Amino acid sequence: MNETALIQELKQGNAQAFTRLVEAYQHLVYHTILNIVQQTEEAEDAAQEVFVQVYQNIKSFRGDSKLSTWLYKIAVSKALDYERKKKTKKRIGFIKNLVGIGTREEETISDFHHPGIALDNKEAAAVLFKALKQLPETQRVAFTLIKADGLSYDEVSTVMNVSVKAVESLMHRAKENLRKILHNYYSAND
Repeated sequence: MNETALIQELKQGNAQAFTRLVEAYQHLVYHTILNIVQQTEEAEDAAQEVFVQVYQNIKSFRGDSKLSTWLYKIAVSKALDYERKKKTKKRIGFIKNLVGIGTREEETISDFHHPGIALDNKEAAAVLFKALKQLPETQRVAFTLIKADGLSYDEVSTVMNVSVKAVESLMHRAKENLRKILHNYYSAND
């Protein structure tokens, strides 16, 4: 698929071009979001919102980066929006529970199982995903894009709008923090 021609067709409002775009990038977008939000329903909703946003804003795409990089930026942004909404709902639910007007919602993150993980690795993956949730947002995003999505440091710097040195630093801190979190987890479970 010629990316330049696809972008031109999209800018002209060609519905078939949009279908090709969705078919070509839906898995990339969905899995990127899923690795961040760790909820399949939220990932599906956010992925749909990404393509709606692309459809609405394709005319503003200047081509400064690859189309896939632009999609990664939008996908990460949507995923982080979902994460922020989730945190806000939890805070409100906690406050409601404190004053006796709400019900306690169960945490579902520990039950998350990524569909791409082999059955014999599900338990280890669940521990890792739980540990990732404890990382600061920027470290988690950098780690996920590099380790789960296979992006290069250059691509991640473009997606996150930071320097390559900043991505290297985020990865170093993410690895250190994960080592501590996982060490504490495994020490406590021995």
